[in-house]
Amino acid sequence: MRFGFREAVFLVVLLAVPVASYWFVFRPQNAEIERARQEIAQKEAMLRKLAEVTAQREDLAALNTEIAEAIAMIEAKLPTAREVDVVLAQVAAIAEENRLSLAKVKSDDPVAMASYMEQPLKMVIRGDFEGFYQFLLDLENLDRITRMPTVDIERSRDADGDMSAEFTLSIYFEKGQEGADS
Repeated sequence: MRFGFREAVFLVVLLAVPVASYWFVFRPQNAEIERARQEIAQKEAMLRKLAEVTAQREDLAALNTEIAEAIAMIEAKLPTAREVDVVLAQVAAIAEENRLSLAKVKSDDPVAMASYMEQPLKMVIRGDFEGFYQFLLDLENLDRITRMPTVDIERSRDADGDMSAEFTLSIYFEKGQEGADS
């Protein structure tokens, strides 16, 4: 067998075809496959993030529902302006049950808040301290929202255990209503 120029060219062409195929066909396809894999990985990461956000949104929706229910429960405890007098009568009844005398009740101007009004009532109450303490406990158990921002207690010099308390009792009620006139 003779190995000549023709055979050498044929051998070079025969070896060049796979090299050229790799260089011009397989290498660009491999690069394209790698880009596609990176794009798929990026989209999968975005899908995971979207799934997390969706789960969070569902949690937030449930939390918003809970908050709305809590707000509705609190608003149910807000009397209308007509019911402020009822709350005041309840306070007077609690004082009487605890052997306290309600010496003075003075209504200040209602204070507007976000979606409700605050009706401050200045009160003076007299009796023994144990009755006053029980009065505070009973007041706390009212089904209405009240607040006592100021309290000034003085011990009576005449009788042991007797006292006088001057305090402001704030009653909250629905906005858009007028306050109590006491």
